[in-house]
Amino acid sequence: MALTYEYKVRDRSGSLVQGQLEGDSMALVVRRLREMGYMPISVTPKSNVTLKTEIKIPGITDRVKLKEVAVVTRQLSTMVDSGLSVVRSLGILANQVENAELRRVLEAVRLDVEHGAAFSAACAKHPKVFSHLFVTLVQAGEVGGNLDQVLGNLAMTMEKQANLNRTIRSAMTYPAVVLSVMVVIFVAMLIFIVPVFQNLFKTLGGKLPVPTQILIDVSGVLTSIWALLVIAVIVGAVVGIRKWIQTDDGRRIWDRLMLRPPVFGPLFHKVSLARVTSTLSSLITSGVPILESLDICSDTAGNRTVADVLQKAKDGVREGRPLADPLRDYEDVIPPLMVQMIEVGEQTGALDAMLRKVAEFYDQEVEATVNNLTALLEPLLTVVMGAGVGTMVICLYLPMFSYIKLIHN
Repeated sequence: MALTYEYKVRDRSGSLVQGQLEGDSMALVVRRLREMGYMPISVTPKSNVTLKTEIKIPGITDRVKLKEVAVVTRQLSTMVDSGLSVVRSLGILANQVENAELRRVLEAVRLDVEHGAAFSAACAKHPKVFSHLFVTLVQAGEVGGNLDQVLGNLAMTMEKQANLNRTIRSAMTYPAVVLSVMVVIFVAMLIFIVPVFQNLFKTLGGKLPVPTQILIDVSGVLTSIWALLVIAVIVGAVVGIRKWIQTDDGRRIWDRLMLRPPVFGPLFHKVSLARVTSTLSSLITSGVPILESLDICSDTAGNRTVADVLQKAKDGVREGRPLADPLRDYEDVIPPLMVQMIEVGEQTGALDAMLRKVAEFYDQEVEATVNNLTALLEPLLTVVMGAGVGTMVICLYLPMFSYIKLIHN
């Protein structure tokens, strides 16, 4: 059984390098380090006894956030620009990152590069951490000899995408929390409060008003065996819709519908356009061919409707047409402003700069839309919650007015 050894070595330049390596014995690890060109200083078995047990939950503890990859990429760009080798830079980063999964991936990439693999090829083995965009840009940087610049541009692109994702989450979190609280309050009242009034109404007798009777009937469903059936139907519908969305036709229809709502539709549309223009600008700046760039942008668009338009535009470019020409045929998806900016960029030979300006424009539009949406939703949801609770209270007290009138008569 292979054990993990912690080592300290000197590389060919005399710099101290630390890391971990698996081997059947200490002698084999030392021999392997010497074969890699290192001068071993110390090699010790890693202790397996720890006071803190690491709990691994698939999909949660092994998750690496885009922001974390962006930070590592920015640091790697700085180190490579300062003259450090990729191997040494990866070793330093692997020792300082807090995310255990990211640390493991960086160490694996470092070992692959040490054994002669290209940096882009080593990253491609970990698609959950390094996207196709990341691998393509790194490969372009390796071929062009400007890896530090490419990593800097890549870090900036990922930081913008992370900020965009955070902006969208902030816009969706508030209404989701308020609606969840509303549902909990209504269900709690239907299960615990309404039955108390129902027993009181039975004692007093008489015919109940229609709104009150409807409220009592709904409460009866939630407090009976039918509630399980309702929950099962809702869960089944949600699971079925999620499965349907995972299909090509389902995703295409769903993404088309996501662009139509009055408020959130334009927001999702602008987010997708911001991703596309920012990604395309980075790819063109790094020297990636336009056809391959459009393919990658289709994957990162986040909306199948926009991705389909980019694929059709790629077919037009393959036929020799400028990029702006096929995009002009889809004004409902690609706004005229974006088409005109692309056309000017192609004519002036500064397409990457124009796309960067378009991306900045849509980033600002998204931020402004989210701020306006938050300012609008706060009072609106408060009114809706108050109206819902007030309506339920009125329905419960409607029979009381009739009973009071009968007592006075």
